[in-house]
Amino acid sequence: MTDVQTMQRPPAEVRYADELRRLRETDSDPRPPGWALSLRAARRFIIGDDRQGISRKFVGDPSLIDRALVSLATSRGLMLVGEPGTAKSLLSELLAAAVSGDSTLTIQGGAATTEDQIKYSWNYAMLVADGPSTRSLVPAPLLRGMSEGKVVRFEEITRCPLEVQDCLLSPLSDRVLAVPELTGPDAMVFATEGFNIIATANTRDRGVNEMSSALKRRFNFETVFPIADLATELSLVEAEASALLRRSGVTAAPNRDVLEVLVTTFRELRIGQTARGDSMDRLTSVMSTAEAVSVAHAVGLRGWFLRGEAGTAEDVVSCLAGTAAKDSAEDLAKLRRYLEQQARGRKGAAWRALYDARHVLPG
Repeated sequence: MTDVQTMQRPPAEVRYADELRRLRETDSDPRPPGWALSLRAARRFIIGDDRQGISRKFVGDPSLIDRALVSLATSRGLMLVGEPGTAKSLLSELLAAAVSGDSTLTIQGGAATTEDQIKYSWNYAMLVADGPSTRSLVPAPLLRGMSEGKVVRFEEITRCPLEVQDCLLSPLSDRVLAVPELTGPDAMVFATEGFNIIATANTRDRGVNEMSSALKRRFNFETVFPIADLATELSLVEAEASALLRRSGVTAAPNRDVLEVLVTTFRELRIGQTARGDSMDRLTSVMSTAEAVSVAHAVGLRGWFLRGEAGTAEDVVSCLAGTAAKDSAEDLAKLRRYLEQQARGRKGAAWRALYDARHVLPG
C-alpha cells in the first residue's frame, strides 16, 4: 500500500478522517441501516458546519445533497449527470465516504470495461487446481459492496457497452448477485444493509452508450450544474489551486488578480457571453471549474519553478492554449479572437497583460 504521506490524492475518508471521526462521535440522529453517519451528519460533512469545524467540500445547491442522501437510503441507485468538470465524481466520493466510510469501491467505465471488472473474476491458478470455490473467487467492487454493505461508485457509466451496464439490473432491483460457477449458498450473494450504487455520466456523452430504460428506472437522476456565481467560483479555484500548489512544493500564493482574469475568461468562453452581456464565440472544449483549477495550478508551477514568482497573465495564455485546443483547432482561433476583442480595453493591469500576451498563442 502507498504511504499516506506520499499519496498525490488520498481518498476522502483519509483526507477528512478527523472530521468524519468527530461527526461519528457526536452523531445522535437516527441512521439508515448500514450507514456510518445519519443523513444530517452526512449533509454537514459535505456542505460544512462552522460550529463543528467541518469544512465545506462541495459548492452547490444544498437541496441536491439532501435528495442524493435520501436516494441512497432507498432501494434505488443514484445517478449524477451534468457537464464535464462539475464535480460529479467529487460528490460521488464524498457521499460514499459519508455513508460507508469508504469511497474506494470504484468502477471506471470505459469501452474496455468488462463484467469481470465490475462483479468478480477468478484466480486461474487456483481455479485450475481446485475448481470453482470461494477461495479462487476474486471479488470486484460490486460483489464487495454487496457483501460488505458499502456504496459502490460507477464512474462514467455511459462509456460502457449496454450489455455491461445491464449487469447492474439484478443487484439494483433484487439486491442479489448470482455466481453461477458456484453451488449451494455460495451461488448467490445477497446485498447487506448499506449497499447502494452511485453512478455518474456527463451530458456530453449522451448517445455514446445510452442506458436501457430498465436500468434508468432503477436510478434516481440528479443534475449537477456549473457554479453560477463568479465570486463563488473564484474562491473555489483559489482554494483548490492553492492546495495543489502547496503539495507541488510551491510556496508562493496565487496572484488573486491573475486568478480573477483566468476564472472570468473560463466563464465567458464557457457560456459564450461576456460579463457585460455581449455575445461572443463559445468554445467546444470543456471550460469547466475543474479545468480552471488545473490551469491555475499550471500557471503557479510555471511562475515558481521557471522564475521564482506566483505566475503571470502570460502564463495564463500559455496554459490556456493547451486547454482550448483539445477538441477543435477552431477553438484556438476563438481564443485568439477573445483575447484581441474582449480582453482589450478592460480595466486592470492583469487584463492589459492578458491582452499583451496574445502573441504567445501558437499559430
